[in-house]
Amino acid sequence: MDTKLKGDIAEIEVQLKALKLGWDVLIPLGDRLPYDLVIVINNKFIKIQVKSAWLSENKGVYLIDVRRTKTNRREMKRKKYSNEDFDFGIIFISDLNVFYVIPVNIFNSYAGAITLHEEVSKQRKPKSHEYREAWDLLEKYIAGW
Repeated sequence: MDTKLKGDIAEIEVQLKALKLGWDVLIPLGDRLPYDLVIVINNKFIKIQVKSAWLSENKGVYLIDVRRTKTNRREMKRKKYSNEDFDFGIIFISDLNVFYVIPVNIFNSYAGAITLHEEVSKQRKPKSHEYREAWDLLEKYIAGW
């Protein structure tokens, strides 16, 4: 399965999850914007960037690239997102049907990739674990308006 198809599936999974939570979803035309969809909660708009994680089998972790990728016929350009590009990054792990809901400032604090450890050791949980299935962050975000 190619990366574009994986990304399309992740976007649909996020849309479905939002609808099941009773929220509305808006989908922009084309893919030129720095966000993939908008979730509407209590008439407040939240811009969402969706990423699909892949398994790094040799490391036993899931990874996503935190950079924006633009391609044309000749080259692929990667660039960091800004904190104004979207409000939350939502990462989907297809193998496990798991979501990570990460505020943009945390998402952008990673240098090039986010590493997700699904096997949590008994000693301590990784930083990213607090964002696992953290859908309540979207409601808290709009409550702060």
